Amino acid sequence: MTRCAVCRSMIDEEDLFCANCGTEAPRTDQPAPAPAGTGRLAKDNFECQSCGASMSYDASAKGLRCPFCGSVDMVAGSDAKTLAPRRVVPFQVTRDEAVAALRLWLGRGFFRPSGLAQEASVLTMTPVYVPYWVFEARTHTYWSADSSQTPPGAFGDWYPMTGEHRGSYAGLLIGASGVLTPRETQAICPFDLSAGVAPEDVDLDNVTVEQFALPRKYARPLARQGLAQCESEACAAYVPGRWRNVHVNVLIEGMSSEPVLLPVWILAYRYRDRVFRFLANGQTGRATGTAPLSLGKVVAVIGVLVLAVAGLLAILAAGAR
Repeated sequence: MTRCAVCRSMIDEEDLFCANCGTEAPRTDQPAPAPAGTGRLAKDNFECQSCGASMSYDASAKGLRCPFCGSVDMVAGSDAKTLAPRRVVPFQVTRDEAVAALRLWLGRGFFRPSGLAQEASVLTMTPVYVPYWVFEARTHTYWSADSSQTPPGAFGDWYPMTGEHRGSYAGLLIGASGVLTPRETQAICPFDLSAGVAPEDVDLDNVTVEQFALPRKYARPLARQGLAQCESEACAAYVPGRWRNVHVNVLIEGMSSEPVLLPVWILAYRYRDRVFRFLANGQTGRATGTAPLSLGKVVAVIGVLVLAVAGLLAILAAGAR
């Protein structure tokens, strides 16, 4: 593993400079060793021609359907080396519990059709091991913010403050899925990574495993954004009273990462003529997904707002006479 001589962050083989601090990467004439976690042979590999998902499929399955979109247009791919996980978090949520979470989730939200939970039909329901990157790093941050707690005798409503903060973060998850959006992969977090086991302790040959689609070098900027957000929240806690305009200048030190597979129940369901996706954390049951909107309810709410505004304007006009 190659690390930056200044900030000790990991450096990929193709990097000319450290992505964290800009220091020139060390040069070597020796061939770079294979990245940690590589070398697993993906067998029974399939690609969905509808959504583009690439996965090693359950070898015992007879009717192949894409768990991400419900399509049956699956094409067998050639065996290939894929990134192997360092840890795998096993499933704890059962199939029945995942279906119950779906029905409960479908019944929420005012703007959804009234009979959505009863009329929706499940097309596919698949336990999938979804790839994630787990980052950890130390931070050294200089921050500034405005506080509503002004000194005695001050004429302004806000008082500028500055400070310094050091933090240490572990378990920052960045989704490496090629199909699920960053919003989806973050919405079902967190996971208890301490429950992870070695890959050889899980039968990955007879389950659906999505391949890593996001290389680490592309996950790093997302991790930096996540660390900056964590530091912004941590520094805001030092501002007395109400705060605004929190700005952070974060130096990240010793960033490292590892690939993991996390359990996710993926359900494709149909409502009338459209297909939607639902996700449930396979460890905690935390859910997210997409759902249809009731056009009638949306129109009704807009109508009420228009009438309310018109009434308010009428009252203001009458008072001005």
